[in-house]
Order: sequence, then C-alpha cells, then structure tokens
Amino acid sequence: MIKEFASPSSYVQGKGVLLKSDPYLKDFGKKPLLLTDDSVYKIVGQKLEGYLKDNGYDVDLVKFNGESSTNEINRITEIGKKDGVSVIYGLGGGKTSDSAKAIADNLGLPVVIMPTLASTDAPCSRLSVIYTDDGSFDHYRFYSHNPNLVLVDSQVIANAPANLLIAGIADALATNVEAQAVAQAGADTMLNEKQTLVGNAIAQKCEDTLFKYAHLAVADVKKHVVTSALEKIIEANTLMSGLGFESGGLSGAHAIHDGLTTLEETHSLSHGQKVAYGTLTQLMLEGASQERYDKYFKLILSLGLPTTLDDLHLADASDEELLSAAKAACSENDTISRLPFKIEPDDVAQAFRAVDSYTKDYLATHQCKPACH
Repeated sequence: MIKEFASPSSYVQGKGVLLKSDPYLKDFGKKPLLLTDDSVYKIVGQKLEGYLKDNGYDVDLVKFNGESSTNEINRITEIGKKDGVSVIYGLGGGKTSDSAKAIADNLGLPVVIMPTLASTDAPCSRLSVIYTDDGSFDHYRFYSHNPNLVLVDSQVIANAPANLLIAGIADALATNVEAQAVAQAGADTMLNEKQTLVGNAIAQKCEDTLFKYAHLAVADVKKHVVTSALEKIIEANTLMSGLGFESGGLSGAHAIHDGLTTLEETHSLSHGQKVAYGTLTQLMLEGASQERYDKYFKLILSLGLPTTLDDLHLADASDEELLSAAKAACSENDTISRLPFKIEPDDVAQAFRAVDSYTKDYLATHQCKPACH
C-alpha cells in the first residue's frame, strides 16, 4: 500500500501581507501574469498591481471572465505564451485559483495563489475543478505538484462579505465527513493513493476548529476586523481544508455538489452552499445517528446555509430532476464511489428528500426560524 501527502511549497497568511509580498514573490521572476476579475481588481488588484510595479515587476494584467472552463483557460494560456511571462498569479476566488493553476500547468510555469476570499479550499491543492462555459461541473484536472506559494491577506478576507466566509466554512465542514468515510472504505484520496495519518489528522483538526470558532469569526468579519478567531477560520477554510480534502480524500458531499450543479436553478448558489446540502445528504446516506446528524445540521442551519430543497431553489423540482442530479453525482468520474458502501442514484435522490423533510420537521417542532439557533 502506498500513501501520499501533498501541500503547497509555502503558505503565508497575515494581515496586510499582500502589499508586503515582494520577499515571497521575487524568486518567481519579475514578469507575472496577474489573473483577476473586474470586481477583485477594483477592490485590491489595482493596489497590488501598483505595489508590484513600484517594486520592479513588469505586470501582465489579464481579466478573468469568471468561469474555470477549458475555453477560458486556453484563452489566457495563449496570452501568457505570447507575452513570455515568468509566473502566474491567481488573485480572486476559487475559480480564479483553479484557472491559474491550469494556465501555469499548460505553460510549465510556477503559480502563486492569492485568495481574496476564504470561501473554498481550492488555493492549496494540486487539482482544478473544470466547469463547462455555462457553469456545470465537467471534470477534475490533476497536476504533478501543488502551488508554489499560497499568499493569504487576512485583512482582504475580513473585508469580503460575511456570506462568503460562511460558504468557506460550509466547504471546509465537509472535509472531515468525507475523509473519515474514505478512511473507513480504505479508498484512494485525491492523490490516487491511500490516506496518511497526517492527512486524516488535518481533516479532524479542520473540523474541530470550525466548531470552536465559526460563529466568532463570522461576527468579526461582519465588522471587517481581523481577530485570532478569524485567522483560525481562514486557516481552516484555506489550508486545513485544502490539505484535508486532498490528502484525506473526497467522497459523497462534493460528488453530490457536482450533481446539483447540473440543475440550472442552483447556479446562483455558491460552491459552499451546495456542499453544505451535500454534507447533510452524505450523512443521510451513511445512516448517521440523530446525534451525529444534528451536530452538523445545527451548525449548518445556524449559519443560514441550505437545509431544504427550497433553499437550493429546488422546491418545485420533480422526482425526475432530482434523479438526474443524483445520476450525475454517481458518475464514475466523481468520488461517491469512495464511500464505504455502494450507492445508487435513487439512494441519493431519496436522501435529497430526506434532508428536506428532516429540516421541516425540526423547524416545525422547534417553532423557530434558523436564525434562532
């Protein structure tokens, strides 16, 4: 049996670090392709571009169109090739990060990930989630190494909307649920090898941190302040979840997310929102005890994340539509087969309904809106 653990070469996190980044960036050359979208450019990209130019960098600014699709990746690859850049910087959210990794791989260049949100665990991994041009999950793309550097400015994260931090907490909350299922199954991780003790331990530490500090960090981010609790949640969402999902493995929750992306009604929801429902669905499929289910359910509910089909904009979804999403979740190209038991699409479709039903019964019994918990 071969085990493997992977991580970025370096991970740097701190308040204001983005505009103090020359010591970390200079070894990758002075001609970066800076990939970012219009909104991120206005918030922090313009300041970073100015800082880099002041420190002797010849910045090739490229605007990201918003979808980590093969067409978009190929478009930007050609720009980088034509301009002879030395490194790819991905400044933005998860899809920017995933696109930057793919472009760097196409060009054989180092990649620096600069997350402006703690909303996904994409920054640290050696894979990208590739979508179609219209936003449906297409495939995972794997690389031979993780990013050369992940640079996280805590103040930038604190300045972002709280709902995006909450989405990251939801994404990270799936990490240990999935990793423990992979361990129980003896299945491969996202590195296509077996779990190390370290990969499993990081997934557990990620979960422990979320339960201890999630609400404190959300309160802090609403006031745009950087605190110890927020720093811990940023690290859990970004580093611990990133290492935990990759070296611990994905199983049900993310496959279910991928299935949900095939339903157009869910496209306006964040990755984390869909993963939250995926976590609850996996727990239903596992036959989790009420005590275990409620542990995750109550945190997800209290953060205002989806716990009903209505929350997913699927209140009117037919059985056929839910079954089609379930079939996509059970694709042989996805990770649901890494659960420690066999799953059929109808099982997933039934679990979609079961999560919805449990929530409605819970709220009716407690006569209280989610915000009360």
